Amino acid sequence: MELSVNTFVSLDGVMQGPGGLEEDQSNSFDRGGWLVPHAADGQLDPVDGWFRKADAILLGRNTFDMMRAYWSQVIDEPDNIVATALNTWQKYVVSDTLSDEDAAWGKTTVLRGDVVEQVRALKAQPGGELQVHGSWQLARTLHDAGLVDVYRLIQFPVVVGEGKRLFAEGAIPSTYKITEAEVLTGGSGVVSLTLRQDRFGTAGSGTFAVEGGQETIVS
Repeated sequence: MELSVNTFVSLDGVMQGPGGLEEDQSNSFDRGGWLVPHAADGQLDPVDGWFRKADAILLGRNTFDMMRAYWSQVIDEPDNIVATALNTWQKYVVSDTLSDEDAAWGKTTVLRGDVVEQVRALKAQPGGELQVHGSWQLARTLHDAGLVDVYRLIQFPVVVGEGKRLFAEGAIPSTYKITEAEVLTGGSGVVSLTLRQDRFGTAGSGTFAVEGGQETIVS
């Protein structure tokens, strides 16, 4: 299976608490709900397409708890692909403290111990996609291990100013190719991006120079 990370980000890369004031208040974060003013008129339409590609969902403990509290209540919308996926499809949650009984939410398996090796083993299984949604700390761990094949981002024209960032300082340098890009309808400037890993461990480098009176690039 391929591993994808699917999340909402601000212009300054913040992914914390996009959907509500109380969604994630860790580290005294009080700027949650920053995407909500941009959520109408098709701005979240790509999300259904994300979930349709999933064979299984992989979540960190905090995101699992938050999603279960919300999506387990959405039981009367048979056409809601997100609710269907989260309530009934195979899920994995990373936690050394969550018991199997406490993790009960549809088909859920708790991953304990070395998450990198366990995710590597899951990727080795046949199938389409193992999808991470949100899960800031987990996403960073898997990025630094070189396990993320695809990022799908919806970027909102908002500078949050603080909060958990998708690529905080110290992230392993990597290069990606944008395979899909779309400015979403509604006129608010929300952008949907799909990026596939090209080179892990390097951001690449080069130099602009003038040679023979002409500008050139020296790689």
